[in-house]
Amino acid sequence: IAELIGTKSVLFVCLGNICRSPITGAVFRKLVTDENVPDKWRIDSAAISTYEVGKPPDYHGQSCMRKHGIPMNHIARQITKEDFATFNYILCMDESNLRDLNRRSNQVKNCKAKIELLGSYGPQKQLIIEDPYYGNDSDFEVVYQQWLGCCKAFLEKTH
Repeated sequence: IAELIGTKSVLFVCLGNICRSPITGAVFRKLVTDENVPDKWRIDSAAISTYEVGKPPDYHGQSCMRKHGIPMNHIARQITKEDFATFNYILCMDESNLRDLNRRSNQVKNCKAKIELLGSYGPQKQLIIEDPYYGNDSDFEVVYQQWLGCCKAFLEKTH
């Protein structure tokens, strides 16, 4: 149905889905809302692991989003086989995520998702989005700027 109404879809993925991927999802959702195209996108995020399933985003990340006036409402979940079949793009944060996703996608018969590093869209050509989970607010701010740049570039490229 999504294809019929011109909807695009993107799933942001990291290891636990409480830090990098839900924040990226929130940043991207705000960008498409600011561009007045929120109805043209299905946006979600998911984890590779089951470590954090059912938990809300990390408090540093929530505080970073509040500071930038970006709403974030997400509960961690693990990626499913259906995700590979229903999302146009699966964008992940590092090489370990990419390896895991490529391995899993090989077990999905009808994988239609383009699996890429989110950083490959970044203007700074920093392919890896380091996990700020063990860092402080300023680490999150550095990564926030990276998320923002990558998300803007991704949106422009797929617009």
